Amino acid sequence: MAAALSALLPRAAAVRIAAPRARPAAAASRLLCAAAAGEASSSPAAPRRLVLYTKPGCCLCDGLKEKLHAAVLLAGTPYSLASLELQERDITTNPEWERLYQYEIPVLAKVLADGTEEILPRLSPRLTVELIQKKVSSVFDQ
Repeated sequence: MAAALSALLPRAAAVRIAAPRARPAAAASRLLCAAAAGEASSSPAAPRRLVLYTKPGCCLCDGLKEKLHAAVLLAGTPYSLASLELQERDITTNPEWERLYQYEIPVLAKVLADGTEEILPRLSPRLTVELIQKKVSSVFDQ
């Protein structure tokens, strides 16, 4: 399974680099995890955005990041995450984030329409990519 996830990661980077939309300079740290087919949506739906609070050397954070990228790339399910925007935030760069999340990372938060964040329940590191895709998708269906 680890080999399968590793094989998907280079493709995730390629999708992000090849994304056709221009990015503002302030969003340089944002990772857009969107397949080209998901970009051409005719509905003006609000973007689905998640923030992953992490820090360097956190193996749980790295594992969740890999599974989230794999879940975005997983096609052929009713729980598509093709339009998901994932932003990573290093808690060591902000004292407030470090105070809030130093013992909790990885922390996943949903960005609401007004810009505030809703902290999501922790995802088990043992969840399959398919279950992570389903759980993340269900957060946006509420």
